Amino acid sequence: MTSKLEDGDWDILLRRIKDGKCTPFLGAGVNAGLLPLGADIAKKWAAHYHYPLEDSWDLARVAQFLAVRRRDSMFPKEEAIKELSNVGPPDFTKQALPHGILADLPLPVYLTTNYDDFMAMALRSRNKSPQVEVCRWNDSLQSETSVFSSPAGFQPTVGNPLVYHLHGHQDRIESLVLTEDDYLDFLVCISRDQTLLPPRVERALTGASLLFIGYRLADWNFRVIFRGLVTNKPVSQRRISVAVQLPPAVTDVEQNAQKYLTEYFDDIKVRVYWGTADEFIAELRTRWAAFSTT
Repeated sequence: MTSKLEDGDWDILLRRIKDGKCTPFLGAGVNAGLLPLGADIAKKWAAHYHYPLEDSWDLARVAQFLAVRRRDSMFPKEEAIKELSNVGPPDFTKQALPHGILADLPLPVYLTTNYDDFMAMALRSRNKSPQVEVCRWNDSLQSETSVFSSPAGFQPTVGNPLVYHLHGHQDRIESLVLTEDDYLDFLVCISRDQTLLPPRVERALTGASLLFIGYRLADWNFRVIFRGLVTNKPVSQRRISVAVQLPPAVTDVEQNAQKYLTEYFDDIKVRVYWGTADEFIAELRTRWAAFSTT
């Protein structure tokens, strides 16, 4: 029962993009083919460091094991940065990659849970001047200067957009949310400190249609972020959001799971595009080209 978006959903999404009321939210899957996926890194570490449990695909748990075994919470973060450093950035001016297509859109704010700098690089390739900021979820980040610290306050624009990293950036190793302890600390901090996110980021989360690319809907990573940061607004104030999701195989059980997930997320105004990120981006590019010229 795989399906794409209905024309009415596309019309709303394209109108929100035109009005700057759409916020892309990028997960690890948007880098498929560019960077190693978390599960692959976890399995590599699990084999090398003799991880004793069966869930060797779970990066947060394997990273926690490394932190405990080495008695050094920064060790797995340093290893993660090495994994990213082994791969050079693509040429966003020549390749029709998701980052490049998104960078072409007239949007002021981009959110991500990825550590890499690809979204900012793609924006620069379009002659834009992005500001990169990280979530200040732990004490070591509180003293750093923020792009929002100026007296006038930073106001993102299409030409000077914001790329906000919720789970950290590769250039600030202390900012990475990687181990199980990191995720717990991050969630506690987010729930306790209602002022942690800058007001402009709050508005990008709650005052726009969100476009989730690179997440699996069943992942707690996605569901906790969505529940914790988005659905605290009254239902009457929520806008339709879109999540791009790989369709399951065509067995009865997996089709029932897809039906359930579609119904579950429809209840919280999330439309599901069942397809790959590349398929969605290709359709978005075609539809936006036609819409923006009318």
